[in-house]
Amino acid sequence: MAGSNLLTLLDDIATLLDDISVMGKLAAKKTAGVLGDDLSLNAQQVSGVKANRELPVVWSVAKGSFLNKLILVPLALVISALAPWLITPLLMIGGAYLCFEGVEKVLHSLHQSKEEKTPQAREARLEKIAQQDPMAFEKDKVKGAVRTDFILSAEIVAITLGVVAHAPLMNQVLILSGIAILVTVGVYGIVAAIVKIDDLGLWLTQRTSALAKGVGRGLLAAAPWLMKTLSVVGTVAMFLVGGGIIVHGLPSLHHLISEFSADYQGLVAGVISNLANLVVGLICGSIVLSVVNLIARARGKSV
Repeated sequence: MAGSNLLTLLDDIATLLDDISVMGKLAAKKTAGVLGDDLSLNAQQVSGVKANRELPVVWSVAKGSFLNKLILVPLALVISALAPWLITPLLMIGGAYLCFEGVEKVLHSLHQSKEEKTPQAREARLEKIAQQDPMAFEKDKVKGAVRTDFILSAEIVAITLGVVAHAPLMNQVLILSGIAILVTVGVYGIVAAIVKIDDLGLWLTQRTSALAKGVGRGLLAAAPWLMKTLSVVGTVAMFLVGGGIIVHGLPSLHHLISEFSADYQGLVAGVISNLANLVVGLICGSIVLSVVNLIARARGKSV
């Protein structure tokens, strides 16, 4: 009798693990697109700090990301159980915030580009940076990255929750927790590697091997371009992710875009869909920025 009960228990555990494995793979596949955006955004967010502080900053943001998911996973389970209709509006608010941040970054870059047209303007900017408190700058970077991570983490959790919505509670908890841990470790491990590429290049140039020196010089030359590219990709990702969340939250708009892109196939359909998300993100971010500026002016402040 005891042996029979043990075999039944082991069979139940095996079935549970098999279900978790299948749903976990499906959830990972569905969140893969967001992970690319998460990676580019966070690599761009932590750039600009001193070389010897890059890894501590990445670690600080990673801890913030773990805390975000520690809040989001139980919250998502509670909302899913008590008020599932709240998930989409909350995600749309987060998406609108991402679009707002994206528009701010674009305007800041354009303004900075205009300012740096003269040597005097460049000197003034460099002097301002030199006078800035490094620790305050670092804290601002970490706060900004953790805020952005919160929105992306919320989307990852929501997508995963959609996959496991009809599974038993234990499966939901295990899969959500597993995806949250894997995503955080994976993304910030890669971010840490990206921000230390130049240090690896410098180390390789000091080796005796001609091949190592060549690779090192290549990495040193590529590192600044990689960070600039990630900065652009990270900003575009804000519009793609934010716009995508808003589009999915408006069924009529989502249906319209899907119908239009359905006339095409493969890569073209994907490009059309992403362009639509980008445009929606730009429009939404501009509207939110205008509202924020109006509120700020009404309160006698400037943004």
